[in-house]
Amino acid sequence: MKGDLLSLRDLDENEILSLLDLSLFLKNQYREIGSNSKCLNGKILGMIFQKPSTRTRISFETAMLHLGGHAINLSSNELQLSRGESIEDTAKTLSLYVNVLMARVYAHEDIEKLSNFATIPVINGLSDLFHPCQILADLQTILEYKQKLKGIKLTYIGDGNNICNDLLLGCSKLGINISVATPVGFEPLDWITDIARTESKRNNSCILITSDPNEAIVDADVVVTDTHISIGKENEIHSREKLFFPRYQVNDDLVKFAKKDYIFMHCLPAKRGKEVSPSIIDGPHSVVWTEAENRLHVQKALLLKQLNPQ
Repeated sequence: MKGDLLSLRDLDENEILSLLDLSLFLKNQYREIGSNSKCLNGKILGMIFQKPSTRTRISFETAMLHLGGHAINLSSNELQLSRGESIEDTAKTLSLYVNVLMARVYAHEDIEKLSNFATIPVINGLSDLFHPCQILADLQTILEYKQKLKGIKLTYIGDGNNICNDLLLGCSKLGINISVATPVGFEPLDWITDIARTESKRNNSCILITSDPNEAIVDADVVVTDTHISIGKENEIHSREKLFFPRYQVNDDLVKFAKKDYIFMHCLPAKRGKEVSPSIIDGPHSVVWTEAENRLHVQKALLLKQLNPQ
């Protein structure tokens, strides 16, 4: 096995928990002694970007540097992909030069092609269907603030997008109760929900998919949202704003139904005044900066597991 991570579907409960344990260890180690590791000395990460990136690019590049390795940024416009070379041939070629690939793509089928034809590990840095690295960081953040995962309630408000999909998979595998509130027609895909429901039954947790955000957020320990207009959906901005705003905005009125000690998370970038009010994302319940920092430590743990598994 190459150890690809295309979604949290690729990891079982023990593998997720092992990654979180290692990530927490690396975070504490970094704060105590800094970044002097040479664990990945001589290893190279190739990073393909079809989409803009802040946290994904910088966290992966920094992670490799902290571990003694090196990262190469490969814009799709700089590769022969821009001149018609196939993803299959690109995967085979890059496998000859680097030790692991991370790609941030528009279509999930592109990351699947990379996985199928590369002979090295492939990591999904984001696709239209999944965002596993972000959700691993989210789960770590929840564990840090709530001291447990199993049995808590997470509520996701907004578009049934890649964040929502991997949250469903991750929460259901770890026994987290998850409620999702989206406008009708924007629910997560049925086949993803079906997988999550099967996992949740195994772990005695609950899944609710509803169009009512007030129903979804009742007694939530964790409240999560994301932009209502993902990259690639800009042509839908006006129609989406009419559907999502203001009913699906996380604001002071909505969070009154959550638990008093709830935490708020957002993968960023955030549009204040749209999917979330400034009083929430900049308020005392927000943990978005811890969540953003944890991207770095999760990437380190993932790279170590893939490239230095002993």
